[in-house]
Amino acid sequence: MPVQQKCWAGFFVPGTASGAVIDALEKQLPEFAGASGTVVFETTDGSALSSEQREQISALVAGGGDLPDVADVIDPFEAEQQRADRVQQIADGRSQLGAGRAQLDAGQAQLDAARAQLAAAQTQLDQALKQPNLPAEQLSALETQQAQLGAGVPQLDDQQATLDASRAELQLQTEKLERGAVLLDLSEGIRVVSADGAAALVNVAFSEPRLKLEETSKQAVIDYFDSEPIDGTRVSFSSDIAQSVPQLIGVGEIVGVEFAGIILLVMLGSVVAAALPLVTALVGVAIASLGALAFSGVVPMASVTPFLGVMLGLAVGIDYSLFVINRHRKQLLQGAEPRESIGLANGTAGNAVVFAGTTVIVALLALNVTGVPFLGLMGTVGAVAVAVAVIIAISLTPAILGLLGERVLGRRARARIGEEHHEDIRAKPMRTWRAVVTVLATCAVLLIVAIPSLSMRVGLPDGSAEPVDSASYRAFMATEESFGAGATGPLLVTATLPEGLDDARELEAQVTVARTLAEQNDVVGVAPIVVSKDKRLAAFQVVPAAGPNSVSTEQLVRDIRSMPPVDGDITLGVAGQAAINIDISENLADVLPTYLAVVVGLSLLIMILVFRSILVPVIATGGFILSLFATYGATVAVFQWGWFSDVLGVHTGPILSFLPVILVGVLFGLAMDYQLFLAPGMREAYVHGASARLAVARGFRAGRSVVTAAGLIMDSVFGGFVFSESTMIRSIGFGLELGVLIDAFLVRMLLMPALMHLLGRSAWWLPRWLDRIMPNVDVEGAALERRHHG
Repeated sequence: MPVQQKCWAGFFVPGTASGAVIDALEKQLPEFAGASGTVVFETTDGSALSSEQREQISALVAGGGDLPDVADVIDPFEAEQQRADRVQQIADGRSQLGAGRAQLDAGQAQLDAARAQLAAAQTQLDQALKQPNLPAEQLSALETQQAQLGAGVPQLDDQQATLDASRAELQLQTEKLERGAVLLDLSEGIRVVSADGAAALVNVAFSEPRLKLEETSKQAVIDYFDSEPIDGTRVSFSSDIAQSVPQLIGVGEIVGVEFAGIILLVMLGSVVAAALPLVTALVGVAIASLGALAFSGVVPMASVTPFLGVMLGLAVGIDYSLFVINRHRKQLLQGAEPRESIGLANGTAGNAVVFAGTTVIVALLALNVTGVPFLGLMGTVGAVAVAVAVIIAISLTPAILGLLGERVLGRRARARIGEEHHEDIRAKPMRTWRAVVTVLATCAVLLIVAIPSLSMRVGLPDGSAEPVDSASYRAFMATEESFGAGATGPLLVTATLPEGLDDARELEAQVTVARTLAEQNDVVGVAPIVVSKDKRLAAFQVVPAAGPNSVSTEQLVRDIRSMPPVDGDITLGVAGQAAINIDISENLADVLPTYLAVVVGLSLLIMILVFRSILVPVIATGGFILSLFATYGATVAVFQWGWFSDVLGVHTGPILSFLPVILVGVLFGLAMDYQLFLAPGMREAYVHGASARLAVARGFRAGRSVVTAAGLIMDSVFGGFVFSESTMIRSIGFGLELGVLIDAFLVRMLLMPALMHLLGRSAWWLPRWLDRIMPNVDVEGAALERRHHG
């Protein structure tokens, strides 16, 4: 008996092949539309489970059906016994059918003998009737015999008809038995008790789909099976059950925030000033997180979704407040009155924060054009978190600054209030040869780091990617070792059957489909699961030779999908983790050009308005593409190839399927943030009469400290998520951390200034007709500052 198989309702994409299969199951086989998971029992010494241990496991299984949202719990030993009974039934049935066939053959022989006797008697009678001049008495006797012989023929015909009917029924029973035997043989590779008897899989079927299943229901299963330990065994749970929603803020995240605090303290030199961005960022994160969690009660949300909001909320929340605070502190040091300085800082740096946040929000909201609901929802939640961070930075931050007054400066800093500062005067253009070397070296490094991205494979994480000490990892490894890699991620295949099938033709169709599936490469076992009441949809469990993220399993899914209809009118569909991986990857590959066009197009328009230049936005975008592929390459090297994986505590496997798109959206927005905080100062210096190359140096010197601090702070925050208990969150955190590090320090602070130095005045070229029709967008509030000082 196969393991009861439920559909995968997690990260599927509607409108795709796997989405269509799941929709069909929900309509025609709703009892198979819920989530499922496995509880793995294994002996600690590798010996076979004893009869006492089996009884205790069966007793636990028997009581598990009353757990909340649990539809069924399958006893593996009962399932194996049913299979053994079925094998015995087939053997007994074959014996009984053989005996019945022998009886029919004997009956046919007797009937044939009776017909022969009747024929012989008829021959004798015919010869007797041919004798001439028979006496009347003899003739009457012969006619009586003829009547008797004539009456015997219908009796023999009736007996022959009975034998023929019995033989036809016997043939039907034989065909049914043999078809059942074929299905049983094809499912031989699907087991729930290992061959050595040392491990057993308890399948738990839930009544709710995965995204609607309460965490308390999954935890109830864990608590129940952990509540009564069985001597000599250990129990573990598949990731479908044990992979709960991790804490939004864990130890790693706290450490990351602490590092950010240290950076703020070094930069600002005051505990009060350093604490302010942290406080405002945490307030923004709390608002955004509570909103996201409240929204999850209305719309099903993947567990990883709120984390993107937390990551971005913390990172940009700290940075955006820092920009306003840093501007305010500089103005105080120049002797400005505190309240006046706050207004000016909010009108200049706060204005830049709004524009910077807008680029991030545009990039995140554009994730909705991918057509992947959970991905669009992640982008929306992240965009809301960024919007909240912007609002907090230009409202709460100035309000707190008003309360603090000059205390936002340390004692030493307050003693220097009113001193002259002319940092930009000391700025000198870099040498041209240095700019050339910087451009060539930076591009070479980025391209080399990007090389591993050419071999990127994407997928969804399975139990093997979980922490080694987790129940999910133990369950995955135990299942793989005892039942084969394919048992960790079986496929769910549906067959759409023709109308009007009777029981015999339905069974024949199941056998035909099962045989066709079993003939495919890398298939270990095939088992029918269920047929809908209208006999139009049949479901099969297919166990591949390798795991769900393997190349061979991916090819198997493609082979099944590309098959012509079985017997000309039976169409097949495939769901399961491998199928969903393919669908998500193909869907994202199809929409990625549109997504990039939307994100890059809108952001380019914003930057052209801000910088009043064509080349600056173009090279800024080109630099982002270099940093993006370098980030892809480094992520592949660590998470797929295994470089430094031991240090980071990660397992190798395919890259999270939606990570490349997430990185495009988030990193593009953040990259443009840094561009917006560096380039406007360069343009302002150029507009005020500085030479193009000197303007680059002055703008860079003016913005480098705050961008350096902002980049380090983002790295600290994102780096904290690299050590999350969730594999998906770890990879997202790593990609964002490395992407910010590469873009902020290699691209924005090395490559971009060097390129702009080489471009000279042409960097600020803009067609006159375009210059006339464009509005004047003052990102950093330079006009406001001039009017204030004027």
